[in-house]
Amino acid sequence: MARNDAGHFFTTTVTISEAYRERLRSLHDALGIPANYMDTCALPLCEEPAELVDTETDFYGRPQRLTREAFNAWTAMKSAAASDRIEIFLISAFRDIDYQHDVIKRKVEEGRSISEVLQANAAPGYSEHHTGRAVDIGTPGCDALVEAFENTPAFQWLKTNGNKHGFFMSYPRDNQLGILYEPWHWCFRKPDK
Repeated sequence: MARNDAGHFFTTTVTISEAYRERLRSLHDALGIPANYMDTCALPLCEEPAELVDTETDFYGRPQRLTREAFNAWTAMKSAAASDRIEIFLISAFRDIDYQHDVIKRKVEEGRSISEVLQANAAPGYSEHHTGRAVDIGTPGCDALVEAFENTPAFQWLKTNGNKHGFFMSYPRDNQLGILYEPWHWCFRKPDK
């Protein structure tokens, strides 16, 4: 167990098969991620869940999936926000390692360096989206996936209420994981009691 920047415990040691690790090495190599990345990365290795459930579609109309427990918590949190006149919606949820590879590949092909991309997107195998418990959250009147989300009533509501529903902001400002500040990215762990 490790403690995140918000002081909450989460599992960092996951038993991952050697076949999965080899698949990750292959994806990393294809992207030009340094060979020692898996040994030096501060992010925990994330396992894909055995079972996911369909959720509502995201902001772009794409189907999304989460673990059943995370989806139930998301639904309850979204309803609680609505009761407080705050509208939140999914921008993205589960992503498998191949999808993560494709996101990073596209950014590298646009001319960004792999080191720059890895500050904003975890390498395949290290994204919390692989767990089926992470959500990127949006709200009306704010562009998707921008730091300005922190200035919205939705973000203020999440800071006060997200943990009560088991969602924690994974990448606060100046976090020690090497990922840029993402006020829109929240991951379900367990509710604060």
